[in-house]
Amino acid sequence: MSLVLKKGNEVVGEAAIRSGCRCYFGYPITPQSELPEYLARRLPQVGGVFVQAESEIAAINMVYGAASTGVRVMTSSSSPGISLKQEGISYIAASQLPCVIVNIMRGGPGLGGIQASQSDYFQATKGGGHGDYRLIVLAPSSVQEIADLVKEGFQLADTYRNPVMILGDGILGQMMEPVDLGSGDVGELPDKPWAARGKKGRRSRNVINSLYLDSEKLEQLNLSLQKKYRLIAERETRAETYLTEDAQIVVAAYGMTARICKEAVDMVRKKGIRAGLFRPITLWPYPEKELRLAAQHSQAVLTVEMSAGQMVEDVRLSLNGEVPVEFYGRLGSMVPSAGEVFEEIQRISKKIGEVK
Repeated sequence: MSLVLKKGNEVVGEAAIRSGCRCYFGYPITPQSELPEYLARRLPQVGGVFVQAESEIAAINMVYGAASTGVRVMTSSSSPGISLKQEGISYIAASQLPCVIVNIMRGGPGLGGIQASQSDYFQATKGGGHGDYRLIVLAPSSVQEIADLVKEGFQLADTYRNPVMILGDGILGQMMEPVDLGSGDVGELPDKPWAARGKKGRRSRNVINSLYLDSEKLEQLNLSLQKKYRLIAERETRAETYLTEDAQIVVAAYGMTARICKEAVDMVRKKGIRAGLFRPITLWPYPEKELRLAAQHSQAVLTVEMSAGQMVEDVRLSLNGEVPVEFYGRLGSMVPSAGEVFEEIQRISKKIGEVK
């Protein structure tokens, strides 16, 4: 293992290169600007293509074009920039093109601020653009996990011919941690016989398209997409649990917030309160079965987010009323502290005791 100290945004770029990504199209926006800056230097060194587009809209359509040829391609932005990309993301999903989209979230709504937030959960997991489509959404909670999930993201994108979003936040993008980036030997990339590379050796050329004027054909496309999404949901859920085996209270959180909650769990355990942590790594597909298993012996679930409450809806849907769900969130770019979560767990523990 060879560890280097590196910033989260830069690790996204290096992990992408070591995953075989050779095309990047984007536009700078805080707090992810170090990522395109890093790739502007690195991609030419490995024979890749870096383009700072004139806008986020232009960038995502460049991704559409490159992905159509079968190359591994990535774009990145932060919150309002991702909003501008939504039409193009819908086109990419409809055309079943693999790519990786990185969102290092900042505070909103509107231009908001440049500090961390988790208020893009709905946008990422519910299909921020038009139509019935899904992104595979991966949520790292450390710089090492950024490296691991970027690599996994490219593999999942190719496997399912589907866009993958890496959903982080401003803290994760800016922080530095030791990371093992691996050798960078990705081996032979998968064949893509569907790609638009000319008709040499074939009777007809491949056409990449998302326009279907025949309603029956459009319905068939949607049915095939839904079948694919069900397969992804069946096969690709990821989650981490911590001390949930005997937990009276399970705290559900993702990304950086989960790290804060883990500290709070350790704090209340010292006070004799049996708490545990459930951390979804795939935000879509949401690990519903894993959450139900983690909470099967609990009396309450506390969802903690840097938002007004977005993932909490999936927590409630997953548990379907079997366990009471409470919520604690900080808004804008305010970050909940371990002490605040500690107090919330204590409050719920007292509430449970009073009900008994």
